[in-house]
Amino acid sequence: MIPIPPILVLFGPTASGKTEILEQLFTGPNPLCRAEVVSADSMQVYRGMDIGTAKPEADLRNRLPHHLIDIRNPDEQFNAGDFVRLADEACADIARRGGLPVVSGGTGFYLRNFVLGLPETPPSNPLIRDQVQGELHHRGVAALIEELAACDPVSAARIHPNDTYRLARALEVFRTSGRPLSSYAPTAAPFSLNAAPRPQYRFLIIGLERNREDVYRRINERCALMFRRGLPEEVARLHAAGYTPGDPGMKAIGYREFFTEEIPGVWQLSADPAGVETLVARNSRRYAKRQITFFASIPGVTWVSTAEELRRELNKGKRSKEEKNMRPKWY
Repeated sequence: MIPIPPILVLFGPTASGKTEILEQLFTGPNPLCRAEVVSADSMQVYRGMDIGTAKPEADLRNRLPHHLIDIRNPDEQFNAGDFVRLADEACADIARRGGLPVVSGGTGFYLRNFVLGLPETPPSNPLIRDQVQGELHHRGVAALIEELAACDPVSAARIHPNDTYRLARALEVFRTSGRPLSSYAPTAAPFSLNAAPRPQYRFLIIGLERNREDVYRRINERCALMFRRGLPEEVARLHAAGYTPGDPGMKAIGYREFFTEEIPGVWQLSADPAGVETLVARNSRRYAKRQITFFASIPGVTWVSTAEELRRELNKGKRSKEEKNMRPKWY
């Protein structure tokens, strides 16, 4: 019988200290066990976006391997389905090599879908997706909105005309399945707190619990540090490479705030870095507030505040030598 692999899931709001805790537990002379991290951060997947996404330093990644970082260019889409598929592959590989997969990050939608499974909407069809994108270019948004209104009026009413990604996805789903996207369970709908995790893993789900004012203080300090480390220069390099807020990666907090559009369609960088820093810190605090609210929808969470508390939770699940022939605990 193939054993069911254990998975540690660790999440918390931005700047709550997830990386520091993982470093304390899984590196150094006496690591708790051999672990590898699967990043559940929707923006760390993008190359060249290092400072603003707070990617772990190269030295730490050498000591504690990380997966799903630097795997897309900023103009490429990456969604929850991509994350779950690649996270599954990474976790299987880590477990096969005898390590503990640690899925850690702050993108709650990714984490919830990883734990509970994706909704039933069809996977993306590259051929149809490319077809729809071509039609958007040649026929225009208005024609495709009209088409969507005919086959899926509910989705057409929900989708803003400027949201071409969701418009294209709704048409792709209908053309792939013959069913309107609105007939599927909505991906953003809350799961029940009694929902069962996916059975192919044994989960230990840990949430980092911090005082909200402490989170806000840490965000302000991190934001100031990012600017000292060269975030404006990083954004300037990306802009010089041709990336704009229309690209998926550049919509991230810490990047989109730098751009101004004095002439429609012509993006320029702000000449007020102090104002941008204030805006980035404010938007990050607002995002953290939304994260905290969203995390409450993830079932089966054990809340901790320190690395030592997490260590105790991990040690609860370890098997003794006497138990090795018994049904395994979570780890």
